[in-house]
Amino acid sequence: MARDLRVCFVGDSYVAGTGDPTALGWPGRVVAEAFASGLPVTAYNLGVRGETGPQVARRIPVETAPRLAPADDPRLVVSFGANDTVERDGQVRASIGQTVGALRDIRAATDVPVLLVGPPAVDDAQQNERLMTTNAALAEEAGRLRVPFVDTFTATNASALWRQQIREWDGYHPGAEGYAYLAAVVAPPVLDWLRSEPPR
Repeated sequence: MARDLRVCFVGDSYVAGTGDPTALGWPGRVVAEAFASGLPVTAYNLGVRGETGPQVARRIPVETAPRLAPADDPRLVVSFGANDTVERDGQVRASIGQTVGALRDIRAATDVPVLLVGPPAVDDAQQNERLMTTNAALAEEAGRLRVPFVDTFTATNASALWRQQIREWDGYHPGAEGYAYLAAVVAPPVLDWLRSEPPR
């Protein structure tokens, strides 16, 4: 009997694939690669544009339970952080403590295995400084919680392709090539995690 592997991808506009004319984003490409490698998965994209970590955390119990409860092997991939670091009227939308707290809340709210994909770089030097700090804090907290963490900031911040892609659109979101690049960063660790036995 085929393994009943179900995955909810929950997060912000990068999860939703905003700006991608192929409508795949990075989750769609990761799922396609899973099938191509012989790992069939039932996937649910629960990305919402503009959401911060605390907003993502609040949605998870309600939105993931009906999708994951029947599965033999349910998994949860979460991604947030970029919107948290956006400044409005001189204040970031979510403090580092609130962003890190969102990860703790997610881990406490579910017994489903969780993997965290960190936020990518944007086309703003000051926000990238905040993102670098937030990324490091999320990585540290993920380690404490034993949640696998995928760092996308380091690769995207150094990528000329990524920078060009986001600059050509809105300073945040890439087109198809950018999402393909992001998926190439995310897919190997995520697929290795999905192939592994679920933690008990």
